[in-house]
Amino acid sequence: MSPPAKALDPKPPTPAKVAAAYFAALAARDVEAMVACWAPGGRELIRGQVDTTAPDGVRAYFTALFAAFPDLEFRVVATTVQKERAVVRWELSGTFAGAPFGGIEPTGARLELEGMDELTITDGLIQENNAFTDGMTFARQIGMLPAEGSPADQRVLKAFNAKSRLASRLQASGAEHVADGVWRVRGGMPKKTMNVYLVRDGDGVLAFDAGIRQMGRGIATAAAQLGGLTRIVLGHAHADHRGAAAELAVPTFCHADDQADAEGDGGAHYFDLSKLRFYGRAAFGRLLPFWDGGPVPITGTLAEGDDVAGFSVVHLPGHAPGLIALWRGEDRLALTSDCFYTVDPQTTIYGPPRVPLAAFNQDTEQARASIRKLAGYAPAAAWPGHAEPLTGDVAAALEQAAATT
Repeated sequence: MSPPAKALDPKPPTPAKVAAAYFAALAARDVEAMVACWAPGGRELIRGQVDTTAPDGVRAYFTALFAAFPDLEFRVVATTVQKERAVVRWELSGTFAGAPFGGIEPTGARLELEGMDELTITDGLIQENNAFTDGMTFARQIGMLPAEGSPADQRVLKAFNAKSRLASRLQASGAEHVADGVWRVRGGMPKKTMNVYLVRDGDGVLAFDAGIRQMGRGIATAAAQLGGLTRIVLGHAHADHRGAAAELAVPTFCHADDQADAEGDGGAHYFDLSKLRFYGRAAFGRLLPFWDGGPVPITGTLAEGDDVAGFSVVHLPGHAPGLIALWRGEDRLALTSDCFYTVDPQTTIYGPPRVPLAAFNQDTEQARASIRKLAGYAPAAAWPGHAEPLTGDVAAALEQAAATT
């Protein structure tokens, strides 16, 4: 007598069959049949709308969709399958005449949309879906945005462009060429006294300092026009020098002695605002958190003598423990961050170089020594973190600042 035949495990359905079953259930508005096609915990990402998981998130989303569009019709236009991926192009139509959807009250508007789903299917179940559709068309069709080309649309466009131009003027200047391979972007109100320097770095530019948070878009725009932003080198970690770094989201470097502050409170733990005039105390107590973009992960640290895009790192502690300048000997150019000021931050009045305000210094006497150290390089031009550069007899001006301010 022959032994009984061994039962064979049925093969799971192919990705093509799963995709067909899923979209047939969608067209039939059968939520439970749709959910049955999903692996538990599978990710449903409908770009710009929802990021959820199966089964509950998928069930909730499509239940709400069908309730909002009671006559919704769904049609598959084309399907392409390659290994575990199925890409489905679709069209849908319906009337927004049912329940609210995504917090939006029904408008009775007719909807005609196209889109595409990219399904990842293994073991006969959907593991992930990346879905794409035209959110602007959706908003126009349901009445959230005016019809394209309409007078209302033109008014919205005009107002948006005016706002963009105003924001650009308020936040940052364009890139000003100041030396071979070096540009300055200025920001801050009212006089744009915050300086960020863009330095040629291969095919793009690096940013020396990152200004205030509000300068982020201006820095990114200026850098894009020069080949793109490659990295940020912080002159130091104070709020008005790291401000846009988090938003710019590129590798960021600083001196090792400022890393903890860059990744922490920006040096605020050694500030003493009581040393400011009464109006300075009031202003900076509000401005510093307004300017600050928050802690910045540091990719790597720099030390005295390191090469940065053809410049050498010069450690100038005092204002901050890890304050650095960038020095280029061939043209005696110094980018100095806050080694010295040429503006009084409390009044925004420009003047000769001076020691940074004691209220913000970790060690004011060390800051004086660093100004003298910088003077020893005999720069032809020294470009600070704020306001205007020093030219002419820079060394003498710096020695005078260290001795008398």
